[in-house]
Amino acid sequence: MLGEILCAIGGLVLGLIIGFFLARHMMEKYLKKNPPINEKMIEAMMSSMGRKPNKKQINQVMQQMNRGMK
Repeated sequence: MLGEILCAIGGLVLGLIIGFFLARHMMEKYLKKNPPINEKMIEAMMSSMGRKPNKKQINQVMQQMNRGMK
């Protein structure tokens, strides 16, 4: 009786740990394939604020975004 309960709890804990790492891996893979923001979006955002960004500024913002996601 006690062994069955411990086995069930151990299986639950193991399943949660495996599920967490699997979900994290899948989410990282999805975000690399489909980034939430791209260069065109940054350019449109900066243009809407009245600035005409150059390529260097766009790259700097992209680097900051990527650094913030890690």
